[in-house]
Amino acid sequence: MIKIAPSILSADFSKLGAEIEDIKAGGADYVHFDVMDGEFVPNISIGVPVLKSVRKVTDMFLDVHLMIDRPVRYAEVFCKSGADLVMFHVEADTAENIGEAIDIVRANGKKVGLSVKPKTPAAAIFPFLDKLDMVLVMTVEPGFGGQSFMYDQLPKIREFREEIDRRGLECELEVDGGVDPATAKLVKAAGANVLVAGSAVFGKPDRAAQINAIRNA
Repeated sequence: MIKIAPSILSADFSKLGAEIEDIKAGGADYVHFDVMDGEFVPNISIGVPVLKSVRKVTDMFLDVHLMIDRPVRYAEVFCKSGADLVMFHVEADTAENIGEAIDIVRANGKKVGLSVKPKTPAAAIFPFLDKLDMVLVMTVEPGFGGQSFMYDQLPKIREFREEIDRRGLECELEVDGGVDPATAKLVKAAGANVLVAGSAVFGKPDRAAQINAIRNA
């Protein structure tokens, strides 16, 4: 089943609750919530207070993507602030601390995921794969919305799909960056089943039609 996770980074924050209701009515499966710290990526976005507010106004699945340095420091607080899944980057800390962050999320009863930047090989996540509910392949450099899709990441998506299937895991495979109806067809063919789309959904007047177009590309 293909799931669509619109990124609220592209939403109108002056009416965020209504924006989330709009994508829910339009058939979105998840809400993708991007957290940036200005250190791990060269931008600052939203954090815990906004997550708590979003949790109050929706029962949708909150897919929280931490683009932050040393996520082990904040894994628990994001779990307790309303995340359903906490995702962080394998590049953001030592292997030991990444493993600890995974354990913290699991101990809090939440789902957990790991993400890779475009230049990071899939093999960097393989040691953790059996503990994950989701893997996220970035098809743009993380830190800013509205970037163009990086076609050279398609082999990495296929590599993850092959390894997940080889191990017989239930792990979801998510793609984030430049996803629209045209690129959605390619990432689905490569094996992704969760598609993050920001401006491709929130930048359109008919969000339901766009979600449907991405899902059925």
